[in-house]
Order: sequence, then structure tokens, then C-alpha cells
Amino acid sequence: MTITQQVTSAPLVAVVGATGVQGGSVIKALAESDKPYRIRGFTRDVTKAAAQTLKKRGVEMVTVNLVVENKEEVYKAFAGADYAFLVTNFWEHMNTEKEVSEGKLLIDAAKAAGVKGIVWSGLLPVKKISGGKYTKVVYFDGKAAVTDYGRASGVPFVDVQAGWYTSNLLAIPAFLAKQLDGTYALPWSIRPTTVVPMIDMENDYGLYVRKVLEQPVFPDGSALYTSSEDISAEELARQLSEVTGKKVVFKQVTGEEFANAFLTLGYPATVTGALIEVFQYFDEFGCYGGQPTAPSREGLARPTRTFAEFAESADWSKVFA
Repeated sequence: MTITQQVTSAPLVAVVGATGVQGGSVIKALAESDKPYRIRGFTRDVTKAAAQTLKKRGVEMVTVNLVVENKEEVYKAFAGADYAFLVTNFWEHMNTEKEVSEGKLLIDAAKAAGVKGIVWSGLLPVKKISGGKYTKVVYFDGKAAVTDYGRASGVPFVDVQAGWYTSNLLAIPAFLAKQLDGTYALPWSIRPTTVVPMIDMENDYGLYVRKVLEQPVFPDGSALYTSSEDISAEELARQLSEVTGKKVVFKQVTGEEFANAFLTLGYPATVTGALIEVFQYFDEFGCYGGQPTAPSREGLARPTRTFAEFAESADWSKVFA
């Protein structure tokens, strides 16, 4: 383990969402490095178990609520940092205006701290890429607006985009559903041959951030398109069936059918409308708008996990209960 607070020459990396999936993955990857890092993790509750575990591993844990109303404390939290990893969570509140304002706040605070570089977890501008065809994918377009703001900030800025979480299959019933005959399906509104950049976020996302931080020169202006494995929807179902021993098939459904599954889970209509369009966008343009993932995977500290490796390590007992 190379996390330290004693080696003052080691770069201090401020990590937003330290106890979450993305921030936690960044800390995991930096801890695996043979280079020393000082890490400051942000959380709203430093007493919770995940925060205490990180503290025991040498991470400096700071309690801070990263909202616009708490601007002064947010600025203080970044003081002294050399680099910053920034992420916002649209799904926590499903409010694009709030997400954009908080993303801009994080960039302003990191800039005020004098960081040498910002690594931001962004997404592509679906409305722009589609030529105005898809206008409801607000959680992509909101993050893209923050990206534009960051690139104009004057601080060296890299966008490390997150692919499609493999863990979605474990956490969200609408993505892997039991059928009336007792079998299981991936009932998605894309073609079976559509390729999805699946990523084991906890294990692999941080590798891309580490790659950025360990470049000889911070790669200002670049974007990395992350995945553990690019895999078609039908192949995803086949491998899942093979690994788990359950009959799992891919089932192409309409956008409305796909959205209704989320409505029954309590998602608001504004979000389900976005889900209809985002899969149409995936089908037509690809998750990354046609950008390949292979160049971004080059030079990672270790290989990413295949989907089959993720599936073999995951606990599917609740999904297939």
C-alpha cells in the first residue's frame, strides 16, 4: 500500500465520493501503485463504516457537503490539494440544474486551491451528437455542460468517462428481469447486436484515473472512454447464462416498455423519458458517440476484468431468488 500522510512530497489527491463506487475505485487504484500518494477523501458522514475503513488505510477523511449552499466549506476542503478527482451523482436527486451547479462549484473550488490538474467523470453531449434528435438525456447533457466549464476554467482538465456499470445488473431489477416462465431476460430497448462498454466500476474505473495522474505530463484536454470489455447485448446474456447456470436471454423491447419497467420502480416520468432516448442514442451512435475504448485502455497498470470474470465473482443470489 502506498497511501501515506507522512511523505509530504507525495502528491495530495482530493477525491470526491470517496465512499462511493467511482471515488472508491480511484482510491483502490492509487493504493495499488508503487508511487506514493496522499489522499483526501470527501464524505458527508465520516463516522460511517466505509469512511472509517478508508481512514484506517491512511486516507485523510473530510466531512463536507458538496452543495452550492456550503460554498465556503467546499473551498476549504480542497485547500492544499495537488490534483482533484471530481464526480457528481445525478441519480441521488435527478435534478440536472443542481448537478451542473454543483459540478461547477467543485471545479471552482479545485481551481481556487491551485490544483495542477482536474480529473472529471463526465459524459458526452447527447443532444449535440444527435443533432438535436435526442433532447431528453439530461444526465448526459448536464455532465457535458460541466465538462465544457472545466475545459474553459484554465486548469489542466481531463474527462474520464464512465461506461455502463456491470453492477447495474445486480442492483436494478429493470435491467435483469424474471419472466413468467421462470427464466430471466435482459429486456432492453436496443438491438441484440448493439455493443455496450461494460465496466466493473469498483475494480477498473480507477485504473484510468491513475493512468492520467501517472503520465509524465498531465494530459490536459484529453478524454478517456472507459470499459472493462466491449460486448454485445446478446453476448452479455449468453455469458451470464453460462456463468450462473440460469437461463438468461436478451429480449429486445420497445422504449415505452423499457421505460415502464422503471416507472414501476418509482422513477419519475422525466427520467424514464430520458431512458427511452438514451438507449435509442446507444443504438444509433454508441455510448461514446463512436469513440473507441481501446486507445484509452492502453497503458493501464493492469488488465481490466472481462464481463465473465465479473459475473463469476458476483453474488447473484438476490437477483435469481
